[in-house]
Amino acid sequence: MKPVYLVEGKRTPQVKSGADLAEVAAPYLAHYLIRHIVDKFGLPKDQIDEVIIGNTGTPAKYPNVGRVIALEAGLDKKTSGYTVHRNCASGMEALSQGFDKIVSGRSHMIFAGGAESMSQMPLLFNKQMTAFFIDLMKAKTPVQKLSIMSRFRPEFLKPIIAIEQGLTDPFCGRNMGQTAETLARELGISRLQQDEFANRSHHRATAATAEGRFASEILAITAGKKLDRVIKDDIGPRGNSTVEGLAKMKPYFEKVTGTVTVGNACPITDGGSVWLMCSEEAVKKYNLNPMARMVDYHFHGLEPERMGLGPVMATHGVLKRTGMRLDQMDLIELNEAFAAQVLGCEKVMRDKTLASRWGINEVIGEIDHEKLNVNGGAIALGHPVGSTGSRLVVTLAHELKRRKKQFGLATLCIGGGQGGAVVIENLQK
Repeated sequence: MKPVYLVEGKRTPQVKSGADLAEVAAPYLAHYLIRHIVDKFGLPKDQIDEVIIGNTGTPAKYPNVGRVIALEAGLDKKTSGYTVHRNCASGMEALSQGFDKIVSGRSHMIFAGGAESMSQMPLLFNKQMTAFFIDLMKAKTPVQKLSIMSRFRPEFLKPIIAIEQGLTDPFCGRNMGQTAETLARELGISRLQQDEFANRSHHRATAATAEGRFASEILAITAGKKLDRVIKDDIGPRGNSTVEGLAKMKPYFEKVTGTVTVGNACPITDGGSVWLMCSEEAVKKYNLNPMARMVDYHFHGLEPERMGLGPVMATHGVLKRTGMRLDQMDLIELNEAFAAQVLGCEKVMRDKTLASRWGINEVIGEIDHEKLNVNGGAIALGHPVGSTGSRLVVTLAHELKRRKKQFGLATLCIGGGQGGAVVIENLQK
C-alpha cells in the first residue's frame, strides 16, 4: 500500500462540559487547529483535498460540521468537507477514511479529526409540549389560542435530555455505564480495582500537565463571551484524587449492587483534535517532515451490551492486518470510557479461554501498565465523543516522539457494540 503520513496533529485543551468551553460551538473547536497547521507549514489553501470531521451531537445550526470547519479555517471554497459519525470512534473513523483516500491515490492532503461540544447538546421538548406548540401555531383566533393555552400542564416542560438518550443503546436498552457494570460483574472486576485505576489516571494526567508533556499537542484556545480568557491546559484532571476519596462515591448506574461511579468513569467533555494526513507525493512536494506513519486500522463489532470489550476485537484485527504483535507496541492509548471496561479488555486479551467467546482462539497479549495511557486517560482528561478517536492518536504520536519509541496502538470501545484500533509508527526518533 502507498504510505500515509501523519504530518502534524494538534488538539484543544479538553474541558468538562458546562465549564470554560461551554460557549464554544463544535466547529470552533477544530477550525483554528487547521489554520495553525496550514500557517506553520505554509501550505497553499487551495491544495487541501478534503476536511473530514467526526461529530456525534450534530448542531442544528451546523448540520455539516466538517464543511463549516473547512470554510472557517480559511481553506479554498473548492475544498470539500464532510462529517462522519461512528459514536465514540467518530474521530478515528475520520482518520480511517482519510487513510483509504490517500492509500488509493484519490487524495494527497486531508485534514481529519473530530470536534464535540457536549455542553451544547440540547434539551428537547417532549411529545406533549411539541403537540401543544403545534396546536398553538395552528390556532387562528384569540379564542382558539386561549382555549389551547388552558390545556397547558407543568409536566409538558419535562425535557428529553439528548445526551442521555445518545448514551443509551437502542438495541439492548442499556446505557453505557450499565454495560460497564455487566463487564465488572462477569469478569470479576472489583470496585477497588476500578478506583485504583481511576486514581492512577488522574495522577498521571496531572503529572503530565505539570511537566509540560502535553504542551506540544495542545493548542491554546480563547474562550468566554468576550473571548477574554486563554485556556492552555486540560480542565478535569484532579491532582488531589485518592483511592479513599473515590471509594466514598456511590454507584451511579446500578444503585444497590453496582461498582461503577462518576469517579471511575470518564466525564462529559468538550474538545477537538485534528491531523494533517499526506501522501508521499505531498510530503516531497511541500518538503514536510511527518511525525508518524499510519500503518493500518481495523473496526470490529460485538454485542452492544458488552461494547466495552470492543478494543479486544479491534486490536486483534489490526495486529492481524499488520502482521504485528501486541508486545511490539511501545505505547498504547486505550480510551478510558470506564475503568471496568479497560480492566476487562486487559483480562480478555491475556486469557485465551475468555477471548474464545468472541472467536479469538489465542492470547492477544499482556498489556504493560508502564506502556498504557502513560499520561493519563479519559477518566482524567475526559471523552468529547466525536474527537476522542483522533485525540488518542494525537497524544500517542506526540508521546512516541518524546520518548523516541517506534510503534504505538490507539484503540477504543464504541457505543453500539464496536471497537476501533489504529497502529502508527513514529518517524521522528
